[in-house]
Amino acid sequence: MTSETSEALYSPDRTALLIIDPYNDFLSEGGKLWPRGKEVAEGVGLLDHMRTMLATARGQGFRVFIVPHHQTTPDDYVTWDHLSPTQQRIVRQQTFAAGSWGAEWYPDFRPGEGEFVTRQHWASSGFANTDLDFLLKQHHVRNVVLIGMRANTCVDTTARFGQELGYHVTLVRDAIAAFSWAEMTATCDINAPLYAHAVLTTDEFVGIVNGGDSR
Repeated sequence: MTSETSEALYSPDRTALLIIDPYNDFLSEGGKLWPRGKEVAEGVGLLDHMRTMLATARGQGFRVFIVPHHQTTPDDYVTWDHLSPTQQRIVRQQTFAAGSWGAEWYPDFRPGEGEFVTRQHWASSGFANTDLDFLLKQHHVRNVVLIGMRANTCVDTTARFGQELGYHVTLVRDAIAAFSWAEMTATCDINAPLYAHAVLTTDEFVGIVNGGDSR
């Protein structure tokens, strides 16, 4: 990939940063899921790399979308036939409980003016049963760059679904975290190379959009 091609690929008029589930429950000390993700998040420098990616996206003029999981209420799922194991845990823990601090955005990733918050996803895909695909197409986005939580669930599933819909998909491997290193390996080293068009570090991505191809 030449520098010229790289710059054109991530041109502002066709690129969006998707921030997956930037809730306090995932990213903050005291969050319900932070203890499970802390080791990997700190090991990859998740928060700093997410901050860099968001600043880069804003600086480049990319569209920015927050892609949130459903905010839970006590009455959710009670009449459902087929809860996934993850949804069963959400019911028990009331993860991302509506109105709670845990369901608020991590402060550094609150949407800015002109940025989008899509409809909440019930399972793992940010595309399924939401308006994400519609909003991307209405804004002429063809290239999606994913960061956030959690690597082997919402990030992986949203990325796969995006590729199926015809988007160019980039995962930023150190701006994504999970509950174990095995989950990170499964997503970034085993699964993503089969469907993603690029799996980059934050430094590699920033180098590309700033005019140099670091791959």
